[in-house]
Amino acid sequence: MKNFLSIEECSRAGIEELVESSISLKEARHIRDFSSRPLLDQCWGIIFSKASTRTRISFEVGIRELGGSALFLSPRDLQLGRGEPIKDTARVMGRMLHGAIIRNDSQVEVEQFAELSDIPTINALTDQEHPCQIIADLLTVRESLGGWEGKKVVFLGDVDCNVAHSWVWAAKHLGFELVLSGPSEICSPVNYLEKLDCSNVSFVEDPFVAVADANVLYTDVWVSMGMEDEANKREGAFTDYQINEKIISLADSNAMVMHCLPAYRDKEISESAFEAHAETIFSQAENRLHAQKAIMKDLAT
Repeated sequence: MKNFLSIEECSRAGIEELVESSISLKEARHIRDFSSRPLLDQCWGIIFSKASTRTRISFEVGIRELGGSALFLSPRDLQLGRGEPIKDTARVMGRMLHGAIIRNDSQVEVEQFAELSDIPTINALTDQEHPCQIIADLLTVRESLGGWEGKKVVFLGDVDCNVAHSWVWAAKHLGFELVLSGPSEICSPVNYLEKLDCSNVSFVEDPFVAVADANVLYTDVWVSMGMEDEANKREGAFTDYQINEKIISLADSNAMVMHCLPAYRDKEISESAFEAHAETIFSQAENRLHAQKAIMKDLAT
């Protein structure tokens, strides 16, 4: 049984194949060719315990365009919300659904669901990884820069979040340079990187040093879902890590600016920087659809 649970579990070839498939599916959609329908007559469950805009819309549309039906389920509508364990939910849904897409707080629970349900399972965001986002991001880099080989990506801000973790694994598999830059007292990844043993991934606390000659500047929210009580402390510590005109001026002259959204303007990215690079950022958001269709197509074949 194939699942898509993390970038860590992917191979270089697997990532490259998903990006190539994303390109083909994107081109087909633009000419309105929906002849590839690997989910025909299938019903996939979308089980989200966290709020979502891009992930939910892109999966629901993607399932339909691949010929299947999407069933959105929130814990409020399920016995999960009343304490039924995920292992029981998995064994019930596995007998009824053809695939599952899960977004929750626990990587462990998503992996447990995949094991016990015996249906293709996709991680749509957990505490540890956001793998679908990274396939879409790599597609965006491929479209804008021709690829990632020899490129330098700098992730600014909360470098111990799920998106950063997935970027680290992508760099390990694909070999491009990745620099993480954030306040060490809040989100130091040093111990994590030492265990990873990956020479092309580094932590540089000074953001003005980190971004030198960067081809890609990437950021995410400073306060992830569930961390609202830490907002004031975190925002104060992250001030120097905002993507703005000063930071951009230190990168490569053709550097991309990326944000996985939602964006809080004039916090992790300035309003002017966001609008100047809005075309890239919203192409990145659109690419969630194409990347996730590629992932589901791969799991269905």
